[in-house]
Amino acid sequence: NNTFFIFDTIGLALFTVVGVGKSIALGYPFWVAIIMGSITGAAGGVIRDVFINEIPLIFRKEIYAMACVVGGIAYWLCDAAGMESYVCQLVGGSAVFITRILAVKYHICLPILKGSEETDSDS
Repeated sequence: NNTFFIFDTIGLALFTVVGVGKSIALGYPFWVAIIMGSITGAAGGVIRDVFINEIPLIFRKEIYAMACVVGGIAYWLCDAAGMESYVCQLVGGSAVFITRILAVKYHICLPILKGSEETDSDS
């Protein structure tokens, strides 16, 4: 289980960095690059989970797509600071990896929205 988690996190980081890097290289604004990196990173995991008949990780409580956003912002900040592409990739990928590892280790989750409970006795 830990091996699967580590390799899934590495894949998430790699695909996020590729999506962000390609978007920035094509001249898109930073917010588009971050969204594209998040979609690229998370979509692979969703497809994998659908093929193995499991609930995709992105729909569970764990931080998954938010790690992509953190890594995308780190990549963009490095790029805006004028760093080399490979440094941006290392920093962005490491940010995704570390964010995901820490979120799972310390059980950090995003807040869950709860709807109001309506009763039928009101009508």
